[in-house]
Amino acid sequence: MKTYKIATIPGDGIGKEVVPEAMRVLDTLAELDGNLKFEWEILPWGCDYYLENGEMMPENGLEILKNFDQIFLGSVGMPELVPDHISLWGLLIKIRRGLKQTINIRPAKLLKGLDSPLKNPGEFDIMVVRENSEGEYSDSGGRIHSDADEIAIQNAIFTRKGTERAMRYACDLSNQRSKKVTSATKSNGLSHSMPFWDDVFHDVVADYPSLDQNSVHIDAMAAYMIMKPSEFDVIVASNLFGDILTDIGGAIMGSIGIAPAANLNVSNEFPSMFEPVHGSAPDIAGLGVANPLGQIWTGKLMLDYLGYARLGDHLLEAIEYSLVQGIKTRDLKGQATTKEVTHTIIQYLKTKLE
Repeated sequence: MKTYKIATIPGDGIGKEVVPEAMRVLDTLAELDGNLKFEWEILPWGCDYYLENGEMMPENGLEILKNFDQIFLGSVGMPELVPDHISLWGLLIKIRRGLKQTINIRPAKLLKGLDSPLKNPGEFDIMVVRENSEGEYSDSGGRIHSDADEIAIQNAIFTRKGTERAMRYACDLSNQRSKKVTSATKSNGLSHSMPFWDDVFHDVVADYPSLDQNSVHIDAMAAYMIMKPSEFDVIVASNLFGDILTDIGGAIMGSIGIAPAANLNVSNEFPSMFEPVHGSAPDIAGLGVANPLGQIWTGKLMLDYLGYARLGDHLLEAIEYSLVQGIKTRDLKGQATTKEVTHTIIQYLKTKLE
């Protein structure tokens, strides 16, 4: 039996409710399979920790995390008490950058039992590969002067190494799926970074002659994802563009509350981090009505990454079963509680695998 040590950071708001539920589901799967076990260690980092200690995580937090196999994160943010730029850069982005989690992947799939807000969505199944370490979110720039003379400069930094890494990951993934990869660009508007992006994409796809490859401007791609999402399979995008497209992906699925994500250290030098796309939703925190599906689906991504794709597939089946049965939280126009959703998923898994 293989045991995995998981650093568990529930974080803020509904993260403290949905993370324990996802842990229950993953523990159930592990017990039913009999070949793996999770050892969870709860790390109470986040905005509450910041209010008590003046920092989102301990000074040696990254060194602590390096002792784990993977990281399971809930949500980050308490904007009424801690500014977002402090909470995000002090925890989420600090971990991504410090542990070299250079690739972010986020699926968008039309799930059984869930109605898309689109009239004719088709059977879409998209995987967005987002460059996760640089680009438009590079911490380069500053502010000078004041009043009417104030100037803010934000530099977008693209390296060939980082850009090519994301594109090769996307192409390799596409080879395992439908052999179709699309690059999100904006070279008709951003005169330096995006022509560079296009050049690197052209160089990379030359090594994958069997792929159907294309480049689409980000504004058009955003429209196409709404009008005809089923035409896409693997999309590779910069940090900002990937962020925007994956929120669209959550919306066309029916709720951003169900969207999962993974921040990958592709060399396995350090642990990767798995987190849902949704925020901390402080308006419903503590009410027991938060949707746990995003966190549970995030658990599937972790299973896939660890090499347990079969278990991951069973977990996605269980998620779809709960939706088909109408066990939905109120963001999906249902009345179920967080625990009722989890209970339905666990019962399905026990029936399927026992």
